[in-house]
Amino acid sequence: MYAARQLLHTVEDSNSCLNQGDLLNLIKNRRSVRKYQKMKPSLSEIDRIINCAIYAPSAHNAQPWRFTIVSDEKKKRELAEQMAVRFQQDLKKDSLPKAVIGKKIQRSVRLFSDAPVVIIACIDMTRMDKYPDLARQQAEMIMATQSLAAAIQNLLLAAKAVGLGGCWYCAPLFCPELVKTVLSLPDAHIPQALITLGNPAENPPVPPRFQLDEIRFIL
Repeated sequence: MYAARQLLHTVEDSNSCLNQGDLLNLIKNRRSVRKYQKMKPSLSEIDRIINCAIYAPSAHNAQPWRFTIVSDEKKKRELAEQMAVRFQQDLKKDSLPKAVIGKKIQRSVRLFSDAPVVIIACIDMTRMDKYPDLARQQAEMIMATQSLAAAIQNLLLAAKAVGLGGCWYCAPLFCPELVKTVLSLPDAHIPQALITLGNPAENPPVPPRFQLDEIRFIL
């Protein structure tokens, strides 16, 4: 953990020399954490990792990412429960057994409401290019989403570096307007992801990974 914290300090200090081995280890050792201690991260800790997120590359350097921190217990619970209602509606369309749906809903509410902090990651198309045709405009939205994804990866790595854990969920994609309404987000903010954040209460094992030869091709 000391090495990870030193790495973040090095990255933040442009005059320091980056330790390549520490960076590679940080990337490989990051895990999706779903169980947290009760203690909330401080706002300064959260701001520190979000400040690392915004150094991600972005299309046109438009920096279309927007982050809303939700730490209020009532608001987190309201968001989790309202999203669960929509989730339940979708699961019923899948013709799943009632018991299975119930377990999925309970787990969803617990994961989001029990996390000390939830961060809603949005895109803002205001500074993205505008086109008269649908195809290019859809491409712009994909570019904004890709840019946000790079920022989220930075955020998760920075969280790991300061000793926090996080997990990236795509649930807001299925109910963006609901999320905007519950949190009173600005009209221009389009929810794309939900990140839970806190001090880890678990150390998940390494999940299976594809071998390099399965995903890398040489022409």
